[in-house]
Amino acid sequence: MSRLRRLVVGIAVVVALALVATTVFGVVTVRRPLPTWDGELSVPGLEGEVEVVRDAQGVPHVYAGSAHDLFAAQGYLHAQDRFFEMDYRRHVTAGRLAELVGDVPEAIEADMVIRTLGWRRVAEQEWHLLAPETRAYLQAYAEGVNAYVDSRDPEELALEYTVLGLTVDLAEPEPWDPIDSLAWLKAMAWDMRSNYQVELERALAYSTLEDVALVEELFPPYSDAGNEPILANADRTDAAAGPEYAAPAVGGALDAARRALDAVPVLVGRGEGTGSNSWVVSGEHTASGAPILANDPHLTLGAPSIWSQVGLHCATVDDSCPFDVAGFSFAGFPGVVIGHNDRLAWGLTNMYADVTDFFVERVRDDTWLADRSAERWEPMDVRTETIRVAGGRPIDIEVRSTAHGPIVSGVLDLDDVVDSPTEAGTAFGEYAVSLGWTALEPGRTADAVFAMNLAQDADDVRAAAELFEVPNQNIVFATTDGHIGYQAPGRVPIRADVDGPVPSDGTWPRPGWDPRYDWQGYVDPDDMPRALDPASGYVVAANQAVLSPESEPFLGRDFDYGYRAERIRTLLDEQIATGRPFTVADMNRIQNDEWSPFAEVLLPVLLEVDVPNDYDAAGQELLADWDGRMDADSHAAAYFAAVWRNLLKDTFWDDLPESMRPSGNSRWLVVMQHLLERPEDPLWDDRSTLNVLESRDEILTQALVSARRDLTVELSKEPEDWSWGALHTLELAHPVLGGEDVPGLVRDYVNPRAVPMGGGSSIVNATGWDAGSGSFAVRTGPSMRMVVDLGDLDASTWVTVTGVSGHPASRHYSDQLEAWASGTTFAWPFSREAVGEAARTRATLVP
Repeated sequence: MSRLRRLVVGIAVVVALALVATTVFGVVTVRRPLPTWDGELSVPGLEGEVEVVRDAQGVPHVYAGSAHDLFAAQGYLHAQDRFFEMDYRRHVTAGRLAELVGDVPEAIEADMVIRTLGWRRVAEQEWHLLAPETRAYLQAYAEGVNAYVDSRDPEELALEYTVLGLTVDLAEPEPWDPIDSLAWLKAMAWDMRSNYQVELERALAYSTLEDVALVEELFPPYSDAGNEPILANADRTDAAAGPEYAAPAVGGALDAARRALDAVPVLVGRGEGTGSNSWVVSGEHTASGAPILANDPHLTLGAPSIWSQVGLHCATVDDSCPFDVAGFSFAGFPGVVIGHNDRLAWGLTNMYADVTDFFVERVRDDTWLADRSAERWEPMDVRTETIRVAGGRPIDIEVRSTAHGPIVSGVLDLDDVVDSPTEAGTAFGEYAVSLGWTALEPGRTADAVFAMNLAQDADDVRAAAELFEVPNQNIVFATTDGHIGYQAPGRVPIRADVDGPVPSDGTWPRPGWDPRYDWQGYVDPDDMPRALDPASGYVVAANQAVLSPESEPFLGRDFDYGYRAERIRTLLDEQIATGRPFTVADMNRIQNDEWSPFAEVLLPVLLEVDVPNDYDAAGQELLADWDGRMDADSHAAAYFAAVWRNLLKDTFWDDLPESMRPSGNSRWLVVMQHLLERPEDPLWDDRSTLNVLESRDEILTQALVSARRDLTVELSKEPEDWSWGALHTLELAHPVLGGEDVPGLVRDYVNPRAVPMGGGSSIVNATGWDAGSGSFAVRTGPSMRMVVDLGDLDASTWVTVTGVSGHPASRHYSDQLEAWASGTTFAWPFSREAVGEAARTRATLVP
């Protein structure tokens, strides 16, 4: 559960009592922010009239005479439906959350870390790099937001302001600024930043295992999974030892860095379950004769969904107003992030390029050791940031940075830098940890969003990708004239090949005092991988490695291990072999596939174990006839998940720090596959049992038996009463009012009801759960699903996890949840005629 979901317990108690006290108060309060969706609405600042047409799910299509009015209208609509979400996000991204929620330790810690990273400072620098038209779009969007907000009291904007205002003296919401939109891109980049967690985990694992070989056993190379990268060499369109690193000695600083960065609220998604599926199939294999593209980003799931569906159409498409696009937007940013226009569709998945590095620094006072061999010390950049707290006293923090990036190890506790244990401690200062991250340099990602909205062909996608600096995302695309392709964008550091004490490939923290480990610039955009119309007839990008390990450019080593991608390829190949052409329905079916690669690896071994008695063997018997699918109603799937959870616990918990308990994702499947081949590997031994040396078969037996007994307690004594969906539930939660400590009356009102789910980690229907937490609850999943038929754009489909509205009283707050959970989707009209036929409400925005 997010720490910020527990922020307003005292406030929620007060509002719960108020709601109980009078039904009238409750009805008026919760319905007061609901906006008007039809009729004539006055919007100051428009140049002409704008038409807004909404369908049965409340999804708006906007028709405007100018680009200014198009994005002003989008800002107005976002403010109508999602302003508190937008305001919450901008407070987080500016490091000002405590100004909104008050004197809450978690909020103050988040502000301290984000001020240290300087997201908004970078966004302010980016404004001056953007194209004039991009600045104009962002400014128009801000004008539209403010046109809605300026005429309303906070209580008319969102229920959340009423709740917070009961105990916190809230100021009137500030006018929306274009920089607020740019800062949101930093949050998106942060949650998609790739391997920094794995980099820290390597060092922290070494602090307990003290054996580099054992550490590397826990982080096997991608090739060990046996799965293909996105681009085989034939598909690619070419463009022009054990470290001596003393990780235990810096463990305190590394752990402090981890704790600080964990304080940043999750806004998009985070952790090993965060990824996506995307694929595109050429017209030679489809019923329409044109390409079909599918995409479903796996992100943190909450209420409301992070996505806001929209259509943006210039009434007359020309150079002055070139947009005719529909798809998924972020409330708080203009344009469409994923979707299609009249010529091209695109999908995004996290590329997992390595764009962050931790540098272990030697610091002394306000200087850092830039070159130990020359004993060269450089002054740190030092600034003071003031955290303002609603209802509390302001807090000043000192932010220090080296040339590598901000010092993150001392953010929450200045004692977290640790003395060196060596005799060189006095001469070379103390250890601290800085963060190098490509997104801390200003860039032009905002330009890339609009460039993608207007892209017509592969060359346009390539040009947009050059601007799409952070976060690094795989782009798959298709055009109405029959082309399919792949493009890798992003700013990727070049790391020199150093023969030094630490691996120089970005997999371990780097010594900041050795200039050989500094970044050597960035990969040339012309060298980034791409492909057009591959011979296979399809492209699959599902967070696996982009290239084979020996290929250039070097993008990193820590990717998803490719089981989802391999399953999608298998399903595509099987249907192609039959000669039956693909339809949109086929793509939806693949998106909801629940076959588990874990079953393929583990079942043969688990079925060979001799479980001692019939009662304990009752669960194992379910596995004998199981098809390996994690269906919500499957008895065997429930038992198998419990065995996997307990197997990871019994094997690894005694060897690793609590902070890196196995999540059970694709990496742990590869690790376990290797371990199963080595029955006497020391990792099988339980260090907590003295004078006993456990082997593989003892741990397997223990996991099978304990899983049967756990499910007896958690579900029922009778295995036929078990089901995966009873364990694997999705409980969407409001980011502020949805936590377990909030009184049930409030929590139940703002949180949609729990739904049972199938699927799981490394499954195409990727409803991820964390085995390390002990809970089977869904933590991440397909935040939306879309399928685009380039032969008939009106035949495309889409769905989000909740709905278009951020108001709990709206019928569109969670009206898509049931469809999403069952794997169904809604029609996605695009042409003016289809949008008109689907219309349920019409509004005219007038100047």
